[in-house]
Amino acid sequence: MEMQASRTLAVSQQQAWDALNDPEVLKLCIPGCEKIEATGENQFSVAQALKIGPVSAKFAGKIKLSDIVAPQSYTLAFEGSGGVAGFGKGTAQVQLAALPPDESGRPRCELRYTVHATVGGKIAQLGQRLIDGAAKSMAEDFFQRFDEELQRRYPAPAAAAAAPAPVPAPAAGGIPTWVWAVGGAVVVLLLVWWFAK
Repeated sequence: MEMQASRTLAVSQQQAWDALNDPEVLKLCIPGCEKIEATGENQFSVAQALKIGPVSAKFAGKIKLSDIVAPQSYTLAFEGSGGVAGFGKGTAQVQLAALPPDESGRPRCELRYTVHATVGGKIAQLGQRLIDGAAKSMAEDFFQRFDEELQRRYPAPAAAAAAPAPVPAPAAGGIPTWVWAVGGAVVVLLLVWWFAK
């Protein structure tokens, strides 16, 4: 299976990268996400509860990041299992590109990704149409939540004057920012493609 998509975000490339580096942001935005933990250099474990059609399960996965060019791109490899519900594995390429500011001068960037994945078990038996629909729905849900969180953290200039200053996110416990960014994108791609194939 292969999936490609992009989304324009009303923040700078660096702001989007920084948000993807925050494990709390990712946990809030990924549907059903229960944990994101570093297990080694550029390696993470994730846990997520999902329901796709009649199949409900908790999935555990591993993500490894490589080819990291902050704040522009990275490659990730992922694999995960939901027990009898099935398994998934694959790779994803993620890119953040700066765009010209909008009419009001607000920065913008584009998030693009390409995923190659395979799935097996009960999930694979659901049928391509149901799986594709679930994947698109999960991706839209993630991007909506992510965009809302970015708008909360980086409000438009007019809204910023009326709103209280955002509280800075806590430090990532010594883990480099780019690791969280890559982990976030990896988790999103992993979850969307792996459970949406």
